[in-house]
Amino acid sequence: MGVVLQNKIVDQCERLQLQSAGITKYMAEVLPGKNQRAVSMASAARELVIQRLGLVRSLCETEEQRLLEQVHGEEERAHQSILTQRVHWAEALQKLDTIRTSLVDMLTHTDDLQLIQKEQEIFERAEEAEGILDPQESKKLNFNETCAWSPLLNQLWATAALGSLSGTEDVRIDERTVSPFLQLSDDGRTLTFNAKKSKACADGPERFDHWPNALAATSFQSGLHAWMVNVQNSCAYKVGVALGQLPRKGSGSDSRLGHNAYSWVFSRYDQEFCFSHGGQHVPLGLLRCPAQLGVLLDLQAQELLFYDPASGTVLHTHQASFPGPLFPVFAVADQTISIVH
Repeated sequence: MGVVLQNKIVDQCERLQLQSAGITKYMAEVLPGKNQRAVSMASAARELVIQRLGLVRSLCETEEQRLLEQVHGEEERAHQSILTQRVHWAEALQKLDTIRTSLVDMLTHTDDLQLIQKEQEIFERAEEAEGILDPQESKKLNFNETCAWSPLLNQLWATAALGSLSGTEDVRIDERTVSPFLQLSDDGRTLTFNAKKSKACADGPERFDHWPNALAATSFQSGLHAWMVNVQNSCAYKVGVALGQLPRKGSGSDSRLGHNAYSWVFSRYDQEFCFSHGGQHVPLGLLRCPAQLGVLLDLQAQELLFYDPASGTVLHTHQASFPGPLFPVFAVADQTISIVH
């Protein structure tokens, strides 16, 4: 019995010795190599970051220079057009004043007989005055803001704005506006469609009673705002902004998002996507269905932008003179959509 126990102890000691040798070899050979590779890969990663950001920075600087030159050129063109018009109308004023002075002089210093004799001259002067037309509105005299528009800048700006602002807006849905065909989550950020109209919702002036719509609890009057909506579970939804005056009752176009002057929305129905406002629908040929939809509202620039953060793609940009404070607005007719926070 003692011999067996001794043999077991010897075996255990040999195993421990082999284990110690393995650890020693790992520490002496593997870990230094791992450390060297980590240092090398970190250095390569830093170089890659610097290289790529340098390229992006260079591209941004080139685009900045190009756009500023375009803006300057457009400013010069508009300024030159205005100067040309100023000279033209100064000459026209001088000519009209000369004709008027001549006619007044005839009237005050010429007797009736002489006036009759000068009838042809008077007619010619009057005809000359009629040939000077009144000023007309001309687009050539206006600064063309599209000279500052750039797809590259738009995409970079959208990425930066969503990256820095998304999640900072505490967008929640106003329970008083939620359609009886929708169920609102406890945190006020998820809408779930229910084909059966709920009888638990107390009707009120704020509530949509037909279309599956809902408004956010807060509105935006100025500044830059961004929010994200998770739409991957729904094949029928609308996301955008609306005026507080948006009608809530009935099945007409007045309360249907995108079919009136009160709402601007990005919508999906099955595999079809479009931007809608005032009953006008702009088809959007998307190659993939976005899982999340970013919304950017720049009230200083009067611009509304929809963005796919996964692909870094600007889906649609709309510029308009928004007549009042805007509420984030939502509609869903399949499954659920959620505001990301």
